Amino acid sequence: MNFERHVTAYLVDWKASKHRKPLILRGARQVGKTTLVNEFAKTYDFFISLNLEKAADKAFFDVYDDVNTIVESLFLSNNLTPDQQENTLLFIDEIQELPKAIQLLRYFFEEVPKLHVIAAGSLLEFAMKEVESFPVGRVEFLYLYPLNFAEYLQAIGHSTAINQLTKIPMNPVAHKILLELFHRYAIIGGMPEVVKRDIEGENLANLPKVYESIWATYKEDVEKYTSNSTERRVIKHIMDTAPLYMDQRIKFQNFGNSNYRSREVGEAMRNLDAAKIIQLIYPTTDIDPPIKPDIKKSPRLQFLDTGLINYTLGIQAQLLGMDDLSNAFKGAMIPHLITQEVISLNTITNTKPYFWIREKKQSSSEVDMVYTFGDKVVPIEIKSGATGTLRSLHLFMDKTNHQYAIRMYAGEFKIENLTTLEGTPYLLMNLPYYLGTQLPAYIDYFVNNHRLK
Repeated sequence: MNFERHVTAYLVDWKASKHRKPLILRGARQVGKTTLVNEFAKTYDFFISLNLEKAADKAFFDVYDDVNTIVESLFLSNNLTPDQQENTLLFIDEIQELPKAIQLLRYFFEEVPKLHVIAAGSLLEFAMKEVESFPVGRVEFLYLYPLNFAEYLQAIGHSTAINQLTKIPMNPVAHKILLELFHRYAIIGGMPEVVKRDIEGENLANLPKVYESIWATYKEDVEKYTSNSTERRVIKHIMDTAPLYMDQRIKFQNFGNSNYRSREVGEAMRNLDAAKIIQLIYPTTDIDPPIKPDIKKSPRLQFLDTGLINYTLGIQAQLLGMDDLSNAFKGAMIPHLITQEVISLNTITNTKPYFWIREKKQSSSEVDMVYTFGDKVVPIEIKSGATGTLRSLHLFMDKTNHQYAIRMYAGEFKIENLTTLEGTPYLLMNLPYYLGTQLPAYIDYFVNNHRLK
């Protein structure tokens, strides 16, 4: 079963570009990189696929040092002639296994530009450290994440739900069914193998072995890149305890009630961040673009996939009985999932969303997310239930120079004229929390079509 991914549109443009460079597909293991490329390869006349975990495929790069000889050998082995390069896709999978192959990508661009080349691998950040001369400016990057909600709807074949999800503004009659579908997605997550099993009708009780296999693989992968037993213990401790801190601000010192020092935990966290398994989301204090993270302040923890975390925490069965997931796991689940949805849209840059804070001795305020749109920084609150106080949002609106704010919640779509406690008028767009993937489009619609009355 192959899933339609939104990054395919980028691949189509890449294939047609006159300025095409070798493309490195980046993402954690088991998010669907190999499947994506194998499916895209059907648009070519010829396809050469290598997996550098296999000795025979690795040998092409071990034996030869120049790209022209490697390509000649590959074409000879696959019964292809040199004049067929323009209609051929070369896929180098698990390229992290051979840093030399990463280095040689620049020469594919310079010496065999007609050949279409895609490389993929997990934990590439660690392999890149061993590359003597990284091909900066000679390659392109594309990031892949677990299926987001829009891709999930495509996967289950719910075309009417997709049409309603992408309609702006949405039709109120679609609210109930989209909420129900999103709840199922929120519980199981977006890992392709899990979604595939769920579509095939496998009972939720039978999925733990899939989650456990994925999570165990991540642990084994990251531990490969530790240099000593202490680093391995810290990594293991973080992966065992970090799910308990989903969407919370954390401190490195003594993380998870451990005795580990700030430096040890910080280094391990940054390695996990580089691997895209656990990401550090830092706050900002800016209200005007460009916004920048304040890395001196405590970050939040963001995980690759909410479904994996639900499994790790053992709360999936509990979630099945809930009509509103806003309060799930102390209100942390929905903000985490919306952040995951927004991150999934960043396919060509490794950017993260920020949250906004104002810290004072006697009180502190925090807005769940801020989004840059043109010359505006739009605050986004993610509230429990269909209602909730907006104190931090009001503080932000009292400081900013525009009138637009957003609340994501369990209720229906609506736009309100409101006033802060200090008397500042502003517009609040209320979005159902299943619209995370549509957030950029809705902000565009909001700012360009609405003004204070």
